Amino acid sequence: MTTSNTTGPAPQAISQPVNDAAPGAGRAAATLLAALLGFFVVTLDAVIVNVALPAMRAELGGGITGLQWVVDGYTLTFAAFLLSAGSLTDRIGAKRAFGWGVGLFVAASVACGLAPSLGLLVVFRLVQGAAAAVVMPSSMALIGQAYPDPVKRARAVAVWAMGGAIASSAGPLTGGLLTQVSWRWIFLVNVPVGVVALVLLARAERSARRRVPFDWAGQATGAVAMAALVFGAIEAGRAGFTDPQVVVAFGLAVVALVAFVVLQARVTHPMVPPALFRTRTVVAAMVIGFAFMVGYYGMPFVMSLLLQHQGLSALGTGVVFLPMMLVGLVLTPLVPRVVERTGARPVVATGLILMTLGLGAVALTAASAPVWVTAALMVLVGLGGPTVIPPVIAVLLAAVPSHQAGTASGVLNTSRQLGGALAVAVFGALLAAPAGMATGMKVSLLLAAAVAAAAAVTAVAGLRTRR
Repeated sequence: MTTSNTTGPAPQAISQPVNDAAPGAGRAAATLLAALLGFFVVTLDAVIVNVALPAMRAELGGGITGLQWVVDGYTLTFAAFLLSAGSLTDRIGAKRAFGWGVGLFVAASVACGLAPSLGLLVVFRLVQGAAAAVVMPSSMALIGQAYPDPVKRARAVAVWAMGGAIASSAGPLTGGLLTQVSWRWIFLVNVPVGVVALVLLARAERSARRRVPFDWAGQATGAVAMAALVFGAIEAGRAGFTDPQVVVAFGLAVVALVAFVVLQARVTHPMVPPALFRTRTVVAAMVIGFAFMVGYYGMPFVMSLLLQHQGLSALGTGVVFLPMMLVGLVLTPLVPRVVERTGARPVVATGLILMTLGLGAVALTAASAPVWVTAALMVLVGLGGPTVIPPVIAVLLAAVPSHQAGTASGVLNTSRQLGGALAVAVFGALLAAPAGMATGMKVSLLLAAAVAAAAAVTAVAGLRTRR
């Protein structure tokens, strides 16, 4: 991939480049629906698992640490491979990358549904996460390809975001319902959705490809840094921060991160071009994406365990999350119209402020308040779903060259998944601490509220948007 500070010949296109004109309306609609379904299944697998965790533990064994790995095994490889997946999308074309990602995701979902032990379930979740990493940036790049006009693209991104909103809304309740039969069905439900996405993908326009070397060293050091960081955070909750394994893991994370930064500045074709971060919007988008997921992904993990610990069933827990998720579903198609009038910055900042208030209120009341009060307060967090990420994605895609859409998408979503993975790691450790689950919940959600507040400041100061 060429950047403004690299040398050497320009990448050679080896397939028909994407035309500046928009593809036919039918092809564009089929492409958008395929991308939406891909986003749906990878989001569903992130949220549907939470309410089924106690049922998994009852059948397969394991404590809080084992459950953390069921959640974070997926999120970790999702984050670790997003950078290379974004780069891969630009190299082999969004259409081909999306097809490979969805196919592997479906196969891994079947394996998860049939897993005979907790260890194998975690292994297959790792594969699922790697496949999801390919699906995410390629689905976003497919939208950029199908809708070159900025206004139509912003609206298409909002429709694409409906896939995530529907998955988030349906995930907890669907997980609770399926768990009444067997927790294994929460994975097998992905199969028909993935098949439909592949059928629709056949109608998508052919994607451009770019022949440049793959940054193996960047992938290796980036993956090691993230894996070591999350591993250290999870194990610190079990063994303490002074445990030799934990110390080594954090040390390895620092060394690998330094190596990654140095390599990206020196290699001819970096996985993450340093020039990408010279745009303030890109940096702000990464910070916002990370902070958003700390609360939006971390809270369901914490509250699912707390509510079932207090005696609710998996289905009852899913119902508690329903108002929060439904408000996001309803507002998702309306937000783009507001953004067109006001710009993205005030919408994103407002969404993050509402998340901050919601997380703080739940933290201070959930241990003793009636369940309906907790459900009502979580609606404030749900308002962040449609008002934060879709506008940030649209702004990001407008701020980078079209040939870097996959890479920029990968960078944003890496920051998001890393935020979610660290939230589960840190919050799980707090839940398992001697102070008890109620105290762990309070500290976890207050921490998430502080992170969301910092992101709101970042949105105001660093998110440049065009009216």
